[in-house]
Amino acid sequence: MASKLYLNQDLIDEARNIAAAIADDVALFIADKTTVATERTVLRLLGLDGVDAEYVPLPNVVVDHIHERGHLQDGIAHYVLNGIIQTGLSIQELGEAVAQGTVDLLDLPVADEQEITALGERMADETLAMIRANRERRDQYVQTLGEGPQPYIYVIVATGNIYEDVIQARAAARQGADIIAVIRSTGQSLIDYVPYGATTEGFGGTYATQENFKIMRGALDEVGEEIGRYIRLCNYCSGLCMPEIAAMGALERLDVMLNDALYGILFRDINMQRTLIDQNFSRMINAYAGVIINTGEDNYLTTADAVEAAHTVLASQLINEQLAFRSGLRSDQLGLGHAFEMNPTIEDGFLMEWAQALMAREIFPDAPLKYMPPTKHMTGNIFRGHVQDALFNLIGVATGQGIQLLGMMTEAIHTPLIHDRQIAIESAKYIFNNARHLQDEIEFKRDGIMVERASKVLLEAVELLRDIAQKGLFNAISEGLFADVKRTLTGGKGLKGVLVRSAQYSNPLETALRDQLGLQPLEELMQSRKQNAAGRELS
Repeated sequence: MASKLYLNQDLIDEARNIAAAIADDVALFIADKTTVATERTVLRLLGLDGVDAEYVPLPNVVVDHIHERGHLQDGIAHYVLNGIIQTGLSIQELGEAVAQGTVDLLDLPVADEQEITALGERMADETLAMIRANRERRDQYVQTLGEGPQPYIYVIVATGNIYEDVIQARAAARQGADIIAVIRSTGQSLIDYVPYGATTEGFGGTYATQENFKIMRGALDEVGEEIGRYIRLCNYCSGLCMPEIAAMGALERLDVMLNDALYGILFRDINMQRTLIDQNFSRMINAYAGVIINTGEDNYLTTADAVEAAHTVLASQLINEQLAFRSGLRSDQLGLGHAFEMNPTIEDGFLMEWAQALMAREIFPDAPLKYMPPTKHMTGNIFRGHVQDALFNLIGVATGQGIQLLGMMTEAIHTPLIHDRQIAIESAKYIFNNARHLQDEIEFKRDGIMVERASKVLLEAVELLRDIAQKGLFNAISEGLFADVKRTLTGGKGLKGVLVRSAQYSNPLETALRDQLGLQPLEELMQSRKQNAAGRELS
């Protein structure tokens, strides 16, 4: 596709190469580490669920059982698989026995290592078969029911009660929505366990639980069959339980996940080591499940100025792209985030927004980009807000965005009511339909405002990436290069849940996922890390 913005391909290639080097550094840094959340995810994928008498999730109970006595660096799988062999219990029965105090995993005799490995491989294969079946079922639904054209119309429900969410989600699907996101309850990203069961109370959203995922998935399948269109389900695979939520989403056939460590670092103050390790494993799960991930660069423009900081969004998208590739995600699974957040009072702001969105489209031609609506400059003037949303929708269809989160004209007043959502969907459908092929009819002046703007942002992004490559991503974040927010390597929430893997560490799920996704085996990656560290010492 020829660039309508006449972007310099050499600069784009250089940007990608630098971003790849930055991502390689991160991959090497996290290669020999695991977290409590990653180990709990292994248990969930092996089939452990439920809570103890105090409503503590069993994956937490079993991981803490090993972690508190200093053995979790070997990987939880070794102790649990050995426990299954020695007791003859299922993993669920074993977890319940640990919770009741009738089995101590560290007191059991140790089985032959080959027997433990073989059991882990068999159970991992069974889990991946379930996830693969879900993926095939999604493909079958899309093939038989069809789906809406891109940009997908994406709306949020956020009542706090999963059963009320279902009513609103069904209404939105009938009105024309293609993706329903169930926004999470405020603060869930900072709790180090996943609540259990269906929930009817939440503040600003509904808890992400496996049962809530199942309820909403069933409701959207029903309404999809009724209206003859597959409806995608989105939730939030981020925070301290990032990989656990990815596992739950894969098991319940979610389609889209917000899955971005950089967002958690900057806007939730989660420790960067913890969340980058968790992100790596969670993205492997999402990659295998065929999930589209959404990243959070759009949020940078809510704290920084959208004109001045536009290049930080592009630089971060390029880094996020390379990190995603290292977890096995494909380009068509990358809903890289960006937003329509410039001050509406500036002259030619619409042209600069258009240039930014088209630039992202041209640099990431195969990604289903996630385009976010105006929020920062929305006011109580709902009529101006509706116009802002209309301009945003026009750019969305005119630049071929993949996922369009619709703006609500009452954004600055209250959580959208059901009729606010309907007006937003009607407006988007009207604009998308009337301007469906606008992008095919337009060319831009080589010396015009839009071309100049895009070239400037691309050049600034390359300069920023050069700087980040020199100082490293962790130092760049600590200096506040993204979103004007500063975080440190050892600050933030969750660091105590990070462990260095022992030489005996095993994770049969990661081994199987790496094999299926064509990723470098863990042993080779850890060897590369040792060689890299030795090289640095010599130099």
